[in-house]
Amino acid sequence: MDVSIINTSKFELPIYETIGAAGMDIRANTSEPIELAAFARKLIPTGLYLEIPPGYECQIRPRSGLALKHGISVLNSPGTIDSDYRGELGVVLINHSDKLFVLNPGDRIAQMVFNKIECVQWNEKKEIDKTDRGSAGFGSTGKN
Repeated sequence: MDVSIINTSKFELPIYETIGAAGMDIRANTSEPIELAAFARKLIPTGLYLEIPPGYECQIRPRSGLALKHGISVLNSPGTIDSDYRGELGVVLINHSDKLFVLNPGDRIAQMVFNKIECVQWNEKKEIDKTDRGSAGFGSTGKN
């Protein structure tokens, strides 16, 4: 899949770090360190502008290492970038820990994954088909 990109940062384009990687790491486009206080959130610029083909989205997801080691995550996870958005890609990070986290210029802050999107055509009915599960909700599966 070809995706056009403008990179206004001084950092390299996102890449797949391994052959089997689903996502590409995104870097913070900052000139100085950013402090993310305990339990705080901030919009982090990337300097990236995407032209995503119609019928696709780009999801922004947390990096597992940042989450495990520092409690840093993407707040609206996964964040969706629609195919018609043309602004700068920004990542909303949150510090779930009780310690200050310092984000340095060029740090890998999140990952991007591209997905095909299906558009829904509603078929309004008065009743929908029954299943064995029915309307049993949260925590109901796997119980005898």
